Amino acid sequence: MGESAQKTTLRRAAAAAGLDWETAAGMESSVAGSAHDLVLVGPHLAERLAAIRDQASAPVAVLPDDVFADLDGSRTLVFARSILAADGETPKGTS
Repeated sequence: MGESAQKTTLRRAAAAAGLDWETAAGMESSVAGSAHDLVLVGPHLAERLAAIRDQASAPVAVLPDDVFADLDGSRTLVFARSILAADGETPKGTS
């Protein structure tokens, strides 16, 4: 499953949990100056984490290596919610 399919899977998992979340796949350059609640970075970009955090105005976390095996998005949703909770964030669309 590619990154684009993974973002759709996360959005569906969020919707099933009653959350009206928007998701988008992007490039590292799309982080700067954007209004994100959370930036999830693919495991292939783990070595760029510090640089991405420097550009982002939101929490940034590297997804687990097996993220693309999360076919229904439920584990990714739990991961995203845990990062937001640890940061004290309440994302838009959260009930």
